Parts: sequence; C-alpha cells; structure tokens
Amino acid sequence: MKKMTSPRVVAVIPAAGVGSRMQADRPKQYLTLNGKTILEHTIDALLQHPLIDDVIVAISPGDAYFDQYRLREKPIRVVDGGKERADSVLNGLMSLGENDWALVHDAARPCIEESDISALLELMNSDDVSGGILATPVRDTMKRVKPSTNVISHTEDRDGLWHALTPQLFPATLLKRALQNGLSQGANITDEASAMELEGYKVSMVSGSPANIKITHPADLPLAEFYLKQKLSAQGQNAQNYRAQSHSAKNQKAQS
Repeated sequence: MKKMTSPRVVAVIPAAGVGSRMQADRPKQYLTLNGKTILEHTIDALLQHPLIDDVIVAISPGDAYFDQYRLREKPIRVVDGGKERADSVLNGLMSLGENDWALVHDAARPCIEESDISALLELMNSDDVSGGILATPVRDTMKRVKPSTNVISHTEDRDGLWHALTPQLFPATLLKRALQNGLSQGANITDEASAMELEGYKVSMVSGSPANIKITHPADLPLAEFYLKQKLSAQGQNAQNYRAQSHSAKNQKAQS
C-alpha cells in the first residue's frame, strides 16, 4: 500500500543514453534479461517499493524501443530526456512539488534491492544531511596513472574511498537548483551528489549491496542475470513463507 502522507517520494530514471560501450544493436536498457528488458526490471523494482509514490522515466525523444516493449502501459510518467544525464534528470524533476523528494536511479541498475531503497529513504528523517546515495566501500587496491599513459603514478589510499551507486535521494527543490546551477557553470556533473556537493550540501553515504551493479559492458550481462535470478528466487521464497504463516494462523484461529 502506498503511503498517504507527504512528502512524496518520486523516482526518476534517466534512460536516454545509448550505452555505446555495450556494443549492442540497441541501447543497453532494452537488452533482455530473464524475459524482460533491463529497463523494465528497473521500473518494476521501483514500482513495487511501498514508499515510492510515482516513477518518472526520461527517454530520448526519438526512442522507438520504449513503445515497442509497451513500457508506457505501466503506471509511470514519461518525459523527454536531454543531451546529458543531468539534463534528463532535470527534465524529470520539473513536475515535482516543493515538498517532494527525488530518488534518482540508473536505468541500467536492475538488481536494486528493496531493503537498500528503504535504508536510503530513512535519510528523509535526518536533520544532519541533505540527502544521500547508495555506495559500496572500495575493496581493491586503487592505482592512479600518469596523464595520457598506462604508467602507474602512485597507489591511492583506499581508506575513505567509496564506489558511488544509485539510487541517490535529495529534496527535489534543492536538487533541481543544484543541477541548474551546475549546468549553467559548465561543471562536470557525473551524478546528482556531485551537483549537491558543488552547492555545499552534506551528502550521506548509505552502504548498499554489491549486487546493485551498473550494466555497462557485455561481461556484466550474465552477472546481472545471476543476481536477478537470486532476487526472484528470494521473493518467491518470501511469498511462500508468508502464505504458510497465514495458513497456520488461520488454522490456529479456527481451532481456538
């Protein structure tokens, strides 16, 4: 059941990219995993979360695949995407109210888990930060190379380094202003948090599942498929357990 109290949580999916590194015959979000497109898996994961009130998808104006896969039939809103990710997100934010929170999530991260979204949404109750992002601590040794070479310059201290993931959660009004200012200044906005950082806001890191991978290269596809199968299996087991508990409760009530 969707929550009835304000502020609302609106998910925004920038899905106007072409994914050239995937080397596929179509944008990567329309590749199929387990019988559904990557984008459909992502949309469904957000629609199924009980605390998300609305889902907005920003697609390329010339996108022919979105209607081919009948994604417009889902209970979502569709807006035109822009040249860059920040432009697409900004277009998605334009219809949000001043009290709404924007939950921005990559189209190519279909393995997002409900528990991770819930943990991120808890930041809405915090007075210490202006929002936050899902992330995972860096585990591997990190090397920096000399400019325009493959020669190692030095080893980075990985203490305090995190891999930024999505969703990223911020008050819609603040994020809208941060993106507008960053774009007007020609800043390098790689994600929503970078725009908020430029404005001086405090952004929290929320540790998320390593399974929340971004599908970028062909080798990512079988891994994502594995994670999705695990997720579906866990959901099926949870539903089975719920039915068993409900049946047991009914029997106990009948016997009392």
